[in-house]
Amino acid sequence: MTIKATTRHEVALITGANGELGQGLIREMSRNGHDGILALDLNPIDEDISSRCLETFQGDILDQTLIARITSRFDVREIYHLAALLSTRAEFTPETAHKVNVDGTYGLLKLAIDSSSWRGDRVRFLFPSSIAVYGMPDAETKSTWGPIKEHEWTSPTTMYGCNKLYCENLGRYYSRYYRQLAASEDSPSIDFRSIRFPGLISADTVPSGGTSDYGPEMLHAAASGEPYPCFVREDTTIPFMAMPDAVHALLRLAKADASQLTRTVYNITSFSLTAAEFRDQVVKHFPDADITFAPDQNRQRIVDSWPATVDDSAARAEWGFAPDYDLDKAFSEYLVPRIRDRYQSS
Repeated sequence: MTIKATTRHEVALITGANGELGQGLIREMSRNGHDGILALDLNPIDEDISSRCLETFQGDILDQTLIARITSRFDVREIYHLAALLSTRAEFTPETAHKVNVDGTYGLLKLAIDSSSWRGDRVRFLFPSSIAVYGMPDAETKSTWGPIKEHEWTSPTTMYGCNKLYCENLGRYYSRYYRQLAASEDSPSIDFRSIRFPGLISADTVPSGGTSDYGPEMLHAAASGEPYPCFVREDTTIPFMAMPDAVHALLRLAKADASQLTRTVYNITSFSLTAAEFRDQVVKHFPDADITFAPDQNRQRIVDSWPATVDDSAARAEWGFAPDYDLDKAFSEYLVPRIRDRYQSS
């Protein structure tokens, strides 16, 4: 009796699909005609998102039975691993954060290695990292150093930053050095690509626990008519980026020719401004906004350890990164109109 091979549908697996970045990514991929999106999230997938996917799964990335179900039914050729316990929440439950952020990533890297071996072709693994991997020693160094390169000041002070930095290195290992002492020279590897994102600002989803969320929290509070006590000082400066630019950057890096990439991790940025300047932008568009400053010293120390700006010249040169939204355009054409509509229609 002849047993016919079963052809599994080629898919891109997106974890953390309900998050700010996940929702934007799925919408953009769907608009571009991608018909093989698998969405995975700990919570039920929003209907607008699930309608754009081949299939959705509710569950924990640590659930190996669930992961096995996915790999038994689908040919995973690309992974966008967005699921994570973010910086503020991770500080309250560091052990849980390590399990989710490190063990969860390790399991998916193993999935990618196994799939690469089975397919005979490297699975592409896109990993959003963060400026939280940096650890500037003091405010003076931060203010005088200038744009930070990928290899500088990588001494994070948070569990989230430690998790992200370690997973970057795990990805580099699986991409370039996996089983380097094996007798055979044809050991499988993956195509790991990572972006260190600045603070991301979304008009479509509510901030969800990042330490850089004081910016978008100002906007959402102003649009909903709520007062907002900002948890950092007025002079606090970090880089930001509008969510559509983050989505497009991930997709652009995913499509980049591997022969043009010299590294596995890239900085990107759009604009940097102080918390006071962010407040001024919000007030310009929402004159009745009630924004004050009540710094939380513990969270302030974390933000002070992150760079004021980063050097993203490698991303621009090697895969053509260029943000569409500068500061003015981000507020006037993306953030303010969509956030205003969100709250006026609710």
